[in-house]
Order: sequence, then C-alpha cells, then structure tokens
Amino acid sequence: MSLEDKINNVKNILKDKKVAIGFSGGADSTLITYLSSKVAKDTLAITVDNHLMPTGFIENAKNACETFGVKHEIIDINFYEDEEFLSNSSKRCFTCRNLMYSTIEKVAHENGFDFICDGNNISDLVADRPGILITYGKKFKTPFIAAKLTSKDIHEYLDKHDIAYSRSTTCLATRIPTNTPTTNEKIKRISCCEDYIYDNTDCEIVKVRDLGEIGIVEVDKIKEVLSEDKFKQINDELKCQGFDKVVLNLSQIDDNEYISIDYDNGSFSYQLPFTINLENTKKQLTEINYESSEKIKLDKITIYESGLIKGHDLETYDIALDAFMEILQKLRRNI
Repeated sequence: MSLEDKINNVKNILKDKKVAIGFSGGADSTLITYLSSKVAKDTLAITVDNHLMPTGFIENAKNACETFGVKHEIIDINFYEDEEFLSNSSKRCFTCRNLMYSTIEKVAHENGFDFICDGNNISDLVADRPGILITYGKKFKTPFIAAKLTSKDIHEYLDKHDIAYSRSTTCLATRIPTNTPTTNEKIKRISCCEDYIYDNTDCEIVKVRDLGEIGIVEVDKIKEVLSEDKFKQINDELKCQGFDKVVLNLSQIDDNEYISIDYDNGSFSYQLPFTINLENTKKQLTEINYESSEKIKLDKITIYESGLIKGHDLETYDIALDAFMEILQKLRRNI
C-alpha cells in the first residue's frame, strides 16, 4: 500500500468527526492534527504541561495549533506532586500516560468531543513502550496504527508537504535510569545541558542521559560535536553542571523508525523486546487453532509468550510484513 493510500485511510477514519487529540507538537501528533484540521467536523488539540518537557515545548505546541487553525487546550499537571511517578520504577511510562490520558479524556468530554485519539504509529508497537496499554484501556483511537503507518512514513509525509514539527518532545525524565528517583534538580541539570548543546550546534535531537557522575550525550548529528573545540566546550559545560565524566554515544539518534522482519521462503520471525500477556491477547482474536501457556497458534501466525512472533505460508515479504503488522495491533503485552 502506498503512503498516500495509508494517509487517505487516516483521513477516512477522522472524516466528519469531532476529534480530540493528545498533542505534543512532535511528528505523530502534528500530522494527525494537520489531517484532522482538513477533514474532521471539529478538532481539539490537548497539550499536557507536566513540568518535565524540553525548553520551548509549550510554545511550539501553541504555534502549531495556530498554524492549523484548531482549538487548543493546555493543561497543567505537576508531575513533581506524584510520588509514584517520581519513584521512577520500570512502569514510569505507564504511570505517565495514565496521568496524562485521564486528563485528556476528561477535557475532551467536557468540551463535547467524543472521538479521542493519539499519534501512536505501528512502529511504536515493536518498541518497549508499555504506555500503549493505557491507550487501549481508555479506548483511545489510533488511526496511524490502523493505517499501518510507521515513524518513517510519517516523517516522509511531513517533509514532503513542508509541515513543520518539533523533533524534541520526549519527557526529560526518560533520561534518568529506572529505579533511580526523579528529582527537580536532575531535570534542571538535564535541561540546561541539552539547551547548551542545542544552542551551540545544529543538532535537532539532543538527549543527555543522567547516570549520576556520568553524563551520556546522544545527538542526531554526530559530526556537530566531534570537532575537538566543540566537544571540549560541551565537555566543560556539562562538567560545570556537575557531571564528573562526559561520554558521547557514537550511535546517532535516528527517529525514522520502521519495521523489517526476518523473512525466508514463506516464513518470518520477529522477537519483540517484551513478553506477551496471552490471556489478554486471546480476547482480541477470533479464530485460535491451538493454545497453551507458552503460545497461541493461528492459521499462519504463532504468538509466543516470550514475545517471539512467527509466520508461515506467506507468499511474499510484503504479505508477511502486512500479516505481522495486523497481528501487532491485537497483541497485549506484559509490563
């Protein structure tokens, strides 16, 4: 299916509805808000300010909504008042999304919007992002998943149509290792360090991982920080912010996520980075050929509790990939 066909599928999902969208101003929420502004009966973008986002986050969201001519609500939720979130357990993204989506749901209903969606795309389903369970639990719509759009597809469409979006919309708390408490002091240090790198390079994505004494710098343009003078400046600034050692991750950040599978002679396999809750997954399926505590067998797909997905008797790579994307939407993971 072509990119335009996928986009048209999204438009058909949104057409003539009163659409409320969880809006960050990033690529996914920007595209779904843009498309909604063209075909929906009415559009409401809802942005949550949790006090943990990159500099300029709210201003960028405001500007985008003004450009698209859509209603925009900004909701303040101080995550520093939530002890469960601050504990920073492995469930932090689940906790975060629950806090945000509960508020988005409330605001949407108060304003008379009954079709609530987010920008999750199909490539999000192969990453370790447990917050998707909140999306399912609250029955938010996911047009990009239904249309099988990947992050790469979304970026391609935005770039082709000159639709501006922010590439820096991830919560700064994600820079802190799980099971290490999140504090205001840590977030301020991370924010200052990232802002310095943004201001002194042409990087569009910057993340500074806070490992206590060690700061790990990740960027989308490695060459921007590799010159001796530039790296010395960054090194000195981050040490002034309290890091004893500054490390550069040589793997460039690439947000063009897509899905590829190991395919050979009609069969494929894919190992997901999480385990599958087979009981909850069964509720999404219609015809099951065999089930046990370890796996569910369908006609041409086998789902393993371990997160392994296998397919067989699929004539081409494209048919196999489509079958895999179809089953991804029905999986329910463990946290």
